[in-house]
Amino acid sequence: MRLIIMAPPGGGKGTQASELCDRYEIPQVETGKILRKAVKEQSELGRRAEKYMNSGELVPDQVMVEIIRSRLRKPDCENGFVLDGFPRTIPQAEALEELFEEEDIELDAVIYLNVPEQIIYQRLGRRRVCPECGSTYHLDANPPEVESICDNCGSDIVQRDDDRKDAIKKRLQEYRNKTKPLLEFYKSRGLLNEIDGDQSIDEVTSAIKEALD
Repeated sequence: MRLIIMAPPGGGKGTQASELCDRYEIPQVETGKILRKAVKEQSELGRRAEKYMNSGELVPDQVMVEIIRSRLRKPDCENGFVLDGFPRTIPQAEALEELFEEEDIELDAVIYLNVPEQIIYQRLGRRRVCPECGSTYHLDANPPEVESICDNCGSDIVQRDDDRKDAIKKRLQEYRNKTKPLLEFYKSRGLLNEIDGDQSIDEVTSAIKEALD
């Protein structure tokens, strides 16, 4: 099963991608996590991407294409994958199609989680992450057992710079301008499955399962 999952920032695509990976026994290719790791390690790619990520802007296409090409060629992607966070622009989608053609990969479906913007502000503004192990929390829906402390490794959890209000506003503007056109792109190819993302996690998972079945 080869899937792309799309949603606005904070739309829940990471959670649903994980569910899909468990169901189909395929890896989650989460470009944001790969980028943050590169930034933390201060690799050449990480330094190039850092200035864009901290301001809530999309990382340039050339950087993203380099990452995704390398990742999809790894052995664990041979039987399928869930792309989470890529593509985000029409040029990226076109580059991905070229890559799929080169590697003889056929995309099965694109899942789009539709979530209203006011819900996005609520979700992201209350999200916290562990900078050490990457665990994610929500102060209302999924708080840590001990306030401000990661359940898994005991480190202090923090608010990411791109989860602050000004950055959220900029991310949503970027999303509207650059990412939403992808919906028509994939709809025209008969791949798009639109899901109401403003439901409980289990309800969204069930809706995705029904669409894929």
